[in-house]
Amino acid sequence: MTLRTLDALGSLAGKRVIVRCDLNVPLEGTKITDDGRVRASIPTLNALINQGAKVIVISHLGRPDGAPDAKYSLAPVAQRLSELLGQPVTFAQDTVGGGAQTAVDGLKDGDVALLENLRFNPGETAKDEGERRAFAEKLAAFGDAFVSDGFGVVHRKQASVYELAQLLPSAAGTLIQAELEVLDRLTENPERPYAVVLGGSKVSDKLGVIGHLLPKVNSLLIGGGMLFTFLAAKGLKVGSSLLEADQIDTVKGYLAKAEELGVELALPRDVVVASKFGADAEHVVRPVDAIEDTDWGEKGLGLDIGPETAELFSEYVRGAKTVFWNGPMGVFELAPFAAGTKAVAQALTEVDGLSVVGGGDSAAAVRALGFRDDQFGHISTGGGASLEFLEGKRLPGLEVLGWQQ
Repeated sequence: MTLRTLDALGSLAGKRVIVRCDLNVPLEGTKITDDGRVRASIPTLNALINQGAKVIVISHLGRPDGAPDAKYSLAPVAQRLSELLGQPVTFAQDTVGGGAQTAVDGLKDGDVALLENLRFNPGETAKDEGERRAFAEKLAAFGDAFVSDGFGVVHRKQASVYELAQLLPSAAGTLIQAELEVLDRLTENPERPYAVVLGGSKVSDKLGVIGHLLPKVNSLLIGGGMLFTFLAAKGLKVGSSLLEADQIDTVKGYLAKAEELGVELALPRDVVVASKFGADAEHVVRPVDAIEDTDWGEKGLGLDIGPETAELFSEYVRGAKTVFWNGPMGVFELAPFAAGTKAVAQALTEVDGLSVVGGGDSAAAVRALGFRDDQFGHISTGGGASLEFLEGKRLPGLEVLGWQQ
């Protein structure tokens, strides 16, 4: 694996270093409900602070559509960064305007400033390369060097990820290094048995990773909303559960491929079926061949794997030496439908080997269900980027840093 790292930038003492973090945290009003991504950015920032660099942090938050929107402000993140770093963090209320210039000009060695949400500027995510580059040039004017450490965005060709890295001496931060080392272990000679657990709502989001990983794994476990398309592919009725009918033929192909390769493709044996989508819904456990057999006279809505399946999946996970999990097993945000996800998370904490939680909803789920980050081998900060890596796709935000897979 080739990648320019911090050492490639030489001494950064007294230099202005722009750091692209992924501080895209969930907010309720101005309250951060999961600060995992902020905490993950701290090691790189501390490494630069300890060198005496003037640190300029940039990030996006949400999808403000190219214009300022108060509900997507990074102001709460600046406060949390300050708490975690143990020093003040200057917050600029714009991205490349007068506020940002003043904040940067005021930095002394070892100081940190956070600029406002990058996506308040349409140039950040523009499809036109010239528009992205023009915005990147304004950002580059603030710095002497660039450190890319937002793993959650390296699969995007965006101004602060791609063009900015071309305009300044650039390298990857310690977070990206750590993510790549783990992903490398998942793809290059993983210790066996190797189990992959996939959930989430749509099978169409996971087709690429299923196809790419099938020849590499010993077992593939399917949960979440996507399980119903697999059940339908086996000829079962799924009631009013989420179903991507246009993917049934593709899924049939994967079932046949798994059998050909000798991969155990484990599907649920039972599901938790509800009368509606809601925490107060009537619900009952049903075998997968009786999802439509409900007590309320209507077709059931599957919202979680059942207890028998949760135990089966847990046995697969505990018996593996390498486990990658992406996507919850059910609607974990609603208490009656969280048990499947919690069981799989618990099993991951008991793996005698490498256990990887693949970012996104999975990372949010383990924290929401009361697990600590250090109970797992690794919690990724980038769900989409992790999946694209595992699909073997090109990641422009890494290639621009000299990375070769």
